[in-house]
Amino acid sequence: MLSEERQRAILEMLSRDGRVLVLDLAKQFNTSVVTIRKDLEILHVKGRIHRTHGGALTVRESALEDPTLREKEKLHRKEKLQIAAAAARMVTEGQVVILDSGTTTTAIARALRDFRNLTIITNAVNIAAELSGSTLEVILTGGNLRKNSFSLVGPIADETLHRLNADILFLGVDGFDVQYGLSTPNLLEARVNRSMMDISKVAVAVCDSSKFGKRSLSLIAPPSSLQHVITDRGIPKGDLRALRKSRVEVTVV
Repeated sequence: MLSEERQRAILEMLSRDGRVLVLDLAKQFNTSVVTIRKDLEILHVKGRIHRTHGGALTVRESALEDPTLREKEKLHRKEKLQIAAAAARMVTEGQVVILDSGTTTTAIARALRDFRNLTIITNAVNIAAELSGSTLEVILTGGNLRKNSFSLVGPIADETLHRLNADILFLGVDGFDVQYGLSTPNLLEARVNRSMMDISKVAVAVCDSSKFGKRSLSLIAPPSSLQHVITDRGIPKGDLRALRKSRVEVTVV
């Protein structure tokens, strides 16, 4: 395969998966890691990809970019299922669990359906619908509907949350910069997320590795506000070290 053909194939894989790893590409194309690294450097210089340690990500999105839930569902499906399974293992019967909006937290909701005695607090209309046929108690915050994410935000959502308490929060994010913090493109969503963190004993960020190194418009909280992060093996090694150094527990699936 010519280098141009290989690079086109890499771009197609990135468009589909959002992330590629050097070792996986070397196996895929039956070539050396040195050759793959050269391909990635060429694409990086052209501005087609964002180079990371051990692989590459799609070019960094605008801080204002706010893709729909359906668009997000197409990305990193395998990783989200693995993250959801790990999150479910952290939950025990009788707990109060908060799930914010997002595709990873939707996967967690599905993983929790087999529990018998949980109370789920959520601001996501689709998650409430997902759990409507289960035996779980579901509390929907109320608020103003964000149509692209099916989430409820605004003062009603904030007021409802501050009247409640929870054992554990699973928080999905659009950006995770280990120096800056967790972020999302919507100001009202960020405020609701902060309220969720305020009332939870344990806050767990659940995000695939493509979210690392990105900053979205609105800061939710610094990494020090978290107790735990669940992500996949594509997390940059420097970010993993930084989180563990700051005593945030990290589960890599």
